[in-house]
Amino acid sequence: MVRWLPIASRRSTTVVPVSVNYFPHRKCNYSCAFCFHTAKNMDILPLDEAKRALTLLRDAGMRKLNISGGEPFLQPKFIGEIFRFCKEELHLESTSVVNNGSKVTQKWLEEYGQYLDIMAISCDSFDPDTNVRIGRSENGSGAHIGRVFRVAQWCKDYGIRVKINTVVNKYNWEEDMTLAIEELDVFRWKVFQVLLLDGENTGDETRSLRDARDIVVTDDQFAAFLERHRDLPCLVPESNDDMRDSYLLLDEQMRFLNSTGGSKKPGRSILDVGVHEALMDAGFDEQAFLRRGGVFEWGGRRKEDLAW
Repeated sequence: MVRWLPIASRRSTTVVPVSVNYFPHRKCNYSCAFCFHTAKNMDILPLDEAKRALTLLRDAGMRKLNISGGEPFLQPKFIGEIFRFCKEELHLESTSVVNNGSKVTQKWLEEYGQYLDIMAISCDSFDPDTNVRIGRSENGSGAHIGRVFRVAQWCKDYGIRVKINTVVNKYNWEEDMTLAIEELDVFRWKVFQVLLLDGENTGDETRSLRDARDIVVTDDQFAAFLERHRDLPCLVPESNDDMRDSYLLLDEQMRFLNSTGGSKKPGRSILDVGVHEALMDAGFDEQAFLRRGGVFEWGGRRKEDLAW
C-alpha cells in the first residue's frame, strides 16, 4: 500500500510518483489557442535513455504512465515501444495516452494496442466551426470530430478504454455535448477549465507561443457548463484550482516541471540525479492529487472482457 506523506520543498521527500505524465516531445500538428505545452524545441530522448528513466520511476513506485504532448502520435514507434516496455518489462498497472486523434492508425493499434489501457482523445467541441476557431484542427479542416468517433470505435474493437478530454473556453462553454458524449460511450470525460501558464499561453511575445487570455472562462461560466452536463456519470470536472500542482509532469529531458510560480520551470533530470532528488524540484502537491481523484480504476479492458 502506498503511504502518502507531505512533500517538503527542497528537502528529502517520501513522495511516491504513483502516476506520472510524460511529454516525450513538444511538436504538434494542431494549434489550440489554450495549449500550455507549446513547441519550443524538437528534442526527444533516445529510446534507451527514456526506458532507463522509466525504470527508475517504476522502482520508485510508479504504477501508471500517461504520455501527452505535443501530439504523441507524431512519434508513433517511439511511444509504441515505450508502452510495450512499460507492460512487458516494467509491468505497470496502467498506460494511457492523450492525443488529438488525427494520427492514430489501425496499423499502430494492431501492433501496440495490447500494451495500451486508456486512449484519451482531446475534443473541445462537436461543432466543426468551433473546433477550427479554437485551433483544434489541421490546416483549417473540420474533420476532427469524425476522427474522434473513428478512433474511439477502433479502440473499443481492440479492448482499449476510451476517455475524452475537453477544455472549456469562451467558444464552447455554452455548448451542450450530452448526446455526443453518450454516443461515444466513454468511461471517463475529463472537463478542464482553461489554465494560463507564463511562458506558454499568456501572450508574452518574447516567451509565449500562444495567447489564451482572451478565451478563458469565468468560474461561473465553467460551473454552468458542468451543470448542463451533471447527469452524465462519466463527467470528471477539473477547475484551475484542481489542476494546479496536482500533476507530476515530466518533460522531454525527464525533468519534472514545477508550476507553483505560474509557469513550468524544469528541475533536474531523473537521468542525472535520480527520482527522489528530482522530485524535490517538482512542486507536487500529493494531497491535491488525491482530492482531484488522481487514483481511479485505471486498469484496461482486454478483448476477453468486451461486451459488444
